Amino acid sequence: MKREIKELESLIKIIRELRRECPWDRNQTIKSLRPLTIEEVYELSDAIINTDNKNIEEELGDLLLHIIFYAQIGSEKKSFNLESISKKLSDKLIERHPHVYGKKRVRTESEVKESWEMIKQEKRKKKGTLNNIPSGMPAMTKSMRIQEKVKSVGFDWDHKEEVVKKIYEELSELKEEINKKNNKKKIKDEIGDLIFSVINMARFINIDPEEALESTNKKFIKRFQHMEDEVKENKKSLKKMTLEEMNNYWEKSKKYNG
Repeated sequence: MKREIKELESLIKIIRELRRECPWDRNQTIKSLRPLTIEEVYELSDAIINTDNKNIEEELGDLLLHIIFYAQIGSEKKSFNLESISKKLSDKLIERHPHVYGKKRVRTESEVKESWEMIKQEKRKKKGTLNNIPSGMPAMTKSMRIQEKVKSVGFDWDHKEEVVKKIYEELSELKEEINKKNNKKKIKDEIGDLIFSVINMARFINIDPEEALESTNKKFIKRFQHMEDEVKENKKSLKKMTLEEMNNYWEKSKKYNG
């Protein structure tokens, strides 16, 4: 622990020096750092998905840099500092883990999450259940948070079969609107409803839809690249092939990539 504190103190000292001596660091504000922080989070996400521990370590460092950078800017403006941030976080963790720091008893991870949401709702009595979801959150993540929050007040399906039925219902409504061919907004709405239902299914069976979709993206890229390589080896061009010919190559690439 002493070594960790020493390294953290060293990092804080470096960031303070950079704020004084480096023109770029000195000119940064909380708003100017925001897009860079979002980028760092996505880079960390990629490293986690790829189970690249070396890169995870590096990206966590970059994210830690941003957190301390924000704290330093807040300290300079006398708005907040690393001490106040840490204190507020410690208080929150203790408050939201009564099964660890109090007498409440929970048995499962699901019960812990429900307890966490209930405590948050209790603190925000005067606000609605969905009032505190960030507007800038990516749509898929936002859907997950919406569904988790309404679940905390009992608005959820009882069985996964009901969620599957809802997916088919939304798919049927989408097909109906597509067949009408005269209302693009309605079609967009129905596509949104279908995606929302699929995300709901993923949440219900404890699968992260973002990870699932990213896995499919990577799988598609690998298969398509393999298909392109096969086509080139046979001295052919995808642009000049029929859809049936391309599909034959595609089926081969699926077998190659599992």
